Amino acid sequence: MPANTKAITEEFLRLLGFTVTAIAEQVFDQGVLLDVQCEDAGRLIGRQGQTLAELQYLINRMIYQVDPASPKVTLDVGNYRAQLRDALVARAKEAAEKVRRWSDIVELEPMNAFDRYTVHQTIKDEPGVESQSVAVDGSNKKAILLRPKRH
Repeated sequence: MPANTKAITEEFLRLLGFTVTAIAEQVFDQGVLLDVQCEDAGRLIGRQGQTLAELQYLINRMIYQVDPASPKVTLDVGNYRAQLRDALVARAKEAAEKVRRWSDIVELEPMNAFDRYTVHQTIKDEPGVESQSVAVDGSNKKAILLRPKRH
């Protein structure tokens, strides 16, 4: 039985005391993007998106219990993730410009897998620049190195 991601998400958040509406369900390569509208978006997002990430994890676990074949759900509350993505793409393009200008390596801050994927996708279209993820000691996150493309 396929999982109804919107219904599961709305019911879970309602049980937590939020009045929400999941208004957009968009399918993309990594799964489904669910845009959640709520009057108290800040509480759902949390500090630096930590609460949002934890809610997303729990919702994905619940959906997996209903249907293990269901695609992963990415939650966005009040366009928080969309704005972060736009800022991340802008930072990646600025770093690529620095690499081209100075022919030197630029290191971006440690980030999670989803953000690294976004940066790698952005950089693959930048001429003369390539990207590589590198482990960061003492963290489960990885940094990205941008460097001039090797021939």
